Amino acid sequence: MSGSSATRTTTAAAETEAAGAALAAQLRPGDVVLIEGEMGAGKTTFVRGAARALGFDGPVTSPTFTIGRRYEGRVPIAHLDLHRLAGLADEDPALLDDYLTPDAIAFVEWPAVAEPEIGRVRARVRLEHAGGDRRTVTVASSSG
Repeated sequence: MSGSSATRTTTAAAETEAAGAALAAQLRPGDVVLIEGEMGAGKTTFVRGAARALGFDGPVTSPTFTIGRRYEGRVPIAHLDLHRLAGLADEDPALLDDYLTPDAIAFVEWPAVAEPEIGRVRARVRLEHAGGDRRTVTVASSSG
């Protein structure tokens, strides 16, 4: 994956899932994807599409109240939501260790509080409301 950025507008949840699936096809174990966007912008929908593409067919829901979930696909998938955290200073230093592993592909919603601690960021995704069911999805990938 070379360093690049692509923006597309989706008009339905299935198209947002397809954008997640397209990115997932480029990822390898150990990669981390940072996902930003306001509430309801489609972050978990994007992750659901990626998880499906990686071979997981169970429910994918926002882990807001559990911090993270792991799903078993063709490769382990980690899904984190750090929205409730004000920062990592008051948290267990190993909070992210169970999720950001070399064997898993990780998707991190609301990553700002932990970004300095996160390595191997392969892509940054921004989802924005564009009216009705429309979303603007920007994926900036980095090489490596």
